[in-house]
Amino acid sequence: MKSHTLSLLVANKPGVLVRVSLIFSRRGFNIESLVVSPTQDGQFSRMTITAQGDQKVLEQIIKQGQKLVDVVMLNEHIPGDSIEKELALIKVAPKSAQRAELLQIISHFKAETVDLRQESFIIQVTGSTEKLDAILEMLSPFGVVEVVRTGKILMVRGKERT
Repeated sequence: MKSHTLSLLVANKPGVLVRVSLIFSRRGFNIESLVVSPTQDGQFSRMTITAQGDQKVLEQIIKQGQKLVDVVMLNEHIPGDSIEKELALIKVAPKSAQRAELLQIISHFKAETVDLRQESFIIQVTGSTEKLDAILEMLSPFGVVEVVRTGKILMVRGKERT
């Protein structure tokens, strides 16, 4: 299944998120990540949705979403036409002998340690989905305790609005 990234500009009011997510649910599309935040003026919110599924079904979802009263704009984004980032907090519990190697990996990925305890580290890393997947794979031998990821956010390159 292909992964799709959609951005929506919607009215910033109660119930909009439910109506948008119902369109995906009715078509059997699973939302992998969903990020919602208000825009600069606060009247609207920006939604970034990542989901996997069939292109034909996605086209139906887009058409139905564009018909919703509270949806101002809905676009699918092709990789490369926008800047895409994720944030992750990763808690690891390394053995004492592993700490130096762990710090090298953190440095290599341009991540940072945001909490350091005797028994655990919390690492913050931002970047592409692939980068976050790669650091998680590298950290697995160090005892990953917990992972929290934001989901993808994006902004279209150039003068065009997202």
